[in-house]
Amino acid sequence: MTAAAPFRVLVCGTNFGRFYAESVRRRPGYVLAGILSRGSAASRAYAEEAGVPHHTDLDRLPDGIDAACVAVSSSISGGEGTALARALMDRGIHVLQEHPVHLTELTDSLKHARRRGVQYRLNTHYPHVAPVRSFIEAARRLTTLQKPLFVDAATPVHLMHPMVDILGQALGTLRPWRFADPAAVPADIGPQPFRTLQGVIGGVPVTLRVHHELDPSDRDNHALHWHRVSIGTEGGVLTLADTHGPVLWSPRLHITRDPGHRFVLDGPGTGGLDLGTTAVVGTTGTFRNVFTDLWPQAIGSALDGLRDAAALGGDALRAGQYDLAVCRIWSDLAARLGPPEIVRPATPRPLSAGDLFPAPEPAAVPARRAAPAGDPGEAAPYTPSAEFFDLVAARHTATASASAVAGLLADAELGGGPVLDIGAGTGLVTEAVARARPDVEIIAAEPAVGMRAVLTSRVFSDPDLRSRVTVTADSAPDLELPDRIGAVLLCGVLGHLDAAERHRLWERLRQRLVPGGLVVVELMGFDAPLTLPETRLATARAGHHRYEWSFSGAPDEEDASVMRLHTTWRVHRDDEPVVVREVRDSYRWTPFGLREVAAESGMTVRTLPTRAGAPPLAVLTHDPAPASAAGTPSPVSRTND
Repeated sequence: MTAAAPFRVLVCGTNFGRFYAESVRRRPGYVLAGILSRGSAASRAYAEEAGVPHHTDLDRLPDGIDAACVAVSSSISGGEGTALARALMDRGIHVLQEHPVHLTELTDSLKHARRRGVQYRLNTHYPHVAPVRSFIEAARRLTTLQKPLFVDAATPVHLMHPMVDILGQALGTLRPWRFADPAAVPADIGPQPFRTLQGVIGGVPVTLRVHHELDPSDRDNHALHWHRVSIGTEGGVLTLADTHGPVLWSPRLHITRDPGHRFVLDGPGTGGLDLGTTAVVGTTGTFRNVFTDLWPQAIGSALDGLRDAAALGGDALRAGQYDLAVCRIWSDLAARLGPPEIVRPATPRPLSAGDLFPAPEPAAVPARRAAPAGDPGEAAPYTPSAEFFDLVAARHTATASASAVAGLLADAELGGGPVLDIGAGTGLVTEAVARARPDVEIIAAEPAVGMRAVLTSRVFSDPDLRSRVTVTADSAPDLELPDRIGAVLLCGVLGHLDAAERHRLWERLRQRLVPGGLVVVELMGFDAPLTLPETRLATARAGHHRYEWSFSGAPDEEDASVMRLHTTWRVHRDDEPVVVREVRDSYRWTPFGLREVAAESGMTVRTLPTRAGAPPLAVLTHDPAPASAAGTPSPVSRTND
């Protein structure tokens, strides 16, 4: 069987059009044939980055383009997207056009597609977003089991068109439908951001609340919230909490009463009391996930519909009757509401859940310290996320700390003392040092149980490591030290200790270090407390699972001189947006720089060359740095400027 030729797609516009282009580039069976724009530098740069032709002249487009995604504003938003769509159809190109489009324009475009023998689809986008699709599918199952009694929905005014589409798909029909005018707002109440309309869709009573304010220059960023929908039946309420999830199911609360009208809480007929009050279906990711995953995947679903329609042929106008009905209802609602109030609010300050629900304190012991005496099995921070550590740490250590440390120690005179790796983690740096110095013993101390389990497995699986590496559960600053130490590794450790603990550690290390002994220190990439919004830093794959690592931090609420750092691991099945497992971890960290290390250790600090963007890495020595030609040496010298 011959494989089908790829569907060649032209993307028009590179604002929202970038999401279309990314969808085409990633989706099997499609080829990005080029970018069409007015010729801005940004559009040219994007086309160059994507490795595709950039076009500015519609008449000079090459042959062989199957479809075009028109992500250019239509006349309702002051753009020429609809005229462009029709010109593309004149060339025999199928068109997927981004909403919104006026009812008259939509009707004319569908008729134009019929005349030209091509397919035309209007993309309302959000019904294809995975959490919305999950809600729609659940709603269709619900309405086959029980009659819907009400719909309660809320939307910003600029997303009202897709909201009508979501309701029509969820209920399985749009007819019969009608709405009444919104109730007037008494003048003495004051400004109200929402207007409320009552009506029916598909014969189901609907309450629709519309955020009726609009910043014409930035609609999305100043919407108070996005789509929210609840469909109620006698058995419970199905809710889409937000356009990007999750979906909630809340069973109906109903308790049997005895002849005395008291609740019956035990015995026959009380099984319903064991139902969960609300089930959360799916989880939410970050806004970065929305842009990198959910939206391109949603556009891919819309593209599949256009490609399938193109393969089947048929009358585009007949196929577009549902889209016309959605647009007609939207037009009716817009006419009843009238123009939205124009606002230009200040930039908002988004809050995280942590601002409202502070994360519970982790185990009483700081990260990378041993559990309290008498309770060696108590989990410390790093244990919940230990299973994921090597997925990202392996690359970091290979390109930054491990290679730099191994290179430093390869020819160092260690005076016959062992290398002490404090906070050895899973042993990535330990292993690199062992490879660089096959002649030395290593003591690898790691208090976190999960990390130590991986470390021990790494050591035991290699005969050479097994003969020279001793794994301990000790933690700084009070770990057991050998009489002589050739070198000490403190990678990602010092910030977990307070000032008194660091002072005690430095004092003990100076007493045991051999003459010329080295101490390697790796810190975080910031010297003072600051707020770090949750950011996805890495992804990795294994089998059918895709792992995403996110990191965030903020000054500690009780002590502003330290930070509370949070890591989150989310596991997905292949490229699906739904999270199948989520693991969170948190710990305290005192941020400081290498100058503070030099001052409190009493040693000379010299930075080590490492990968750009990697955390600061330095080596400390007993001997003061030699005087420079300019005079007294700085306590911190640099070798990688």
